[in-house]
This record gives sequence, C-alpha cells and structure tokens, in this order.
Amino acid sequence: MNALWVELIGHSIAVVVFVSVALYATHYRNGLRRNVHRSHFLYLLLIITGVVFALVHLTRLYFLATLGLRPGLVPWLDIAAEYPSVFALSAIVFYLLANKIILERSASPRKVLVVGAHPDDIEVAAGATLAKMHDAGYSIYGLVLTRGEKSNKGRSKPAGRGTGENFLGLEVLRQLEFPDTFLKEAVEPVSQAIAEMIAEVKPELIFTHSAHDLHPDHQAVHAATLRAGREQNAILCYETPSATQEFLPVLYVNVNDYVDIKIEAIRSHWGQRMKPYMHPEQVRGRLAYRGSQAQTEYAEGFEVVRLLTSCLTDV
Repeated sequence: MNALWVELIGHSIAVVVFVSVALYATHYRNGLRRNVHRSHFLYLLLIITGVVFALVHLTRLYFLATLGLRPGLVPWLDIAAEYPSVFALSAIVFYLLANKIILERSASPRKVLVVGAHPDDIEVAAGATLAKMHDAGYSIYGLVLTRGEKSNKGRSKPAGRGTGENFLGLEVLRQLEFPDTFLKEAVEPVSQAIAEMIAEVKPELIFTHSAHDLHPDHQAVHAATLRAGREQNAILCYETPSATQEFLPVLYVNVNDYVDIKIEAIRSHWGQRMKPYMHPEQVRGRLAYRGSQAQTEYAEGFEVVRLLTSCLTDV
C-alpha cells in the first residue's frame, strides 16, 4: 500500500471519528447534562471539535484525491488536521475528568416515594435532591395525582420517557387522573391511591407537599399522604413556589453539584415555561437562598413530619 492510500485511509477514518463525536454530543446531550458539571461548555466543545476537524480532514481528503501527494502541498492543512485536534480531544478528556459528577454509592440504599399533585411539582420542589439520591443508589418512585390540565391550559401532561422525572432517574413514575384543582374534594380516594403505592413500593422515605402551601391541591395531597403513611418512619415535606412564609425547613440537602440537573429537569415541562418560577435564574435563586440558611452554596430545604435517621444516609 503506497503512501497516498495510507493518507487517504487515515484522513477518512479521522472524518468518521470527528463526525461521530458531533453526532454523539447531539444524541446524548441529556446524558451530558445529567452527568457532567457545566455540561453546556462541554457540549459546545464536542460539537465545535467534531464539525471543525471533520471539515479540515475532509478538505485534506479532497486535495489528496484530486492532486495526490505533492511536496509542500497545503502543509497548513496537515498541521491543522493533526496538532490542534489532539489538543481539542485532550481538552475534552481533561474537562470530563474534572467535571464528572461522582457520588459515593450508599452502603444501604433506600426506597423513596415522592408524591406530587401536578406533573411539574416533583422537579420544581425536590429535583436536585432526588437526582442526588438516585446517584447515591436510592431507588426513587414517583406518584403524580393529576395530569395538570388546568395549569397546562387544558392539555394533559402524560408521564413517560423524556420527562423531567425520567431525567432525574425515577425507577417508576405513575400518573393518575384525579381532577386538577379539585383534590380537596377527593382526599379519601387520593389517600387510598397513595396507600396502594406505599403497599406496592414499601418505601423507607416519603416526600410530599407541605401543609404550608397556598395551593389547595398541595394541601390535599399533604393531608392524604399523612393519612396513607401514618405507619411510615420517615416523611419529609418539600417546598413549592406556592409555599407560605410558614414553611420552615429544618433539614437541608446540599445540592451544589445538582443545580443544572434540576434546571434541565424543569425545562422538560415546556407547557409551563412562561411561569416565572420555571425560569432558571429563579430556580437558582431559591436554591441559593436555602443554601445560605444551611451555610453552603445551594440547598433544598424540607420540613420534617417524622424522620428515623437510618432512613436518610449518604445524601
């Protein structure tokens, strides 16, 4: 095999590799968001590296195919095709090593049930904590009581792949069809539905709405959860944007590494995007406020109904 064929094959392989890098970044963008700090920069780096160096190698292929090997032919293309690409790929590797989210797996992972009245409640209230628990080995199960048709302008929001709950790593998300904004009139059947989920999952820890909340559905779910979980050892109440000043957290979870993950999970509720509390800066601000109370950068705060300490470890 002569030198020309070696060059042609080498640059062809390089084109395939760099195109694959760009396609990988596009296809697995959610994976990057979920597992890497400041993933937006890494995503741009992968796309730019893939596209630019694929074009450079493609241009070099064109000259090789049309003009062959000639001494001194566009030497800058050879330099551009080789050395900068090595630096770019090295930068990607170093960035991944420096920013990969690594959390020590819990020695005694627990089952967690999180109950929400509406499709976006889980992510907005406790998304960062749930993502952190999942990464620590906890099994997270979700129960949403309505499809949020009132708050979503009549369009129901089905659960399933691609939702924020799936992004956070829930094992199961069950969505029921109780009427939105009318849960106070159905506390008994709502309580029964929660009790059935508790019996099925057998969670060691339950998250639910607080009683200190202006939304009547949230109040109803709080009451129904306490009734259904009266024999549970650990029940925590999360904070929603409609929480009142009486919401006073006494337990905080450090979520410094999970702010962007929470924001991305919330973004999955596209129909709710115009609501101020869905804006990334407001999400970050609420986490910073609770973080300042807990003497850390970012935190989510929870009220405690009951908490057996062994039910919450390594988080």
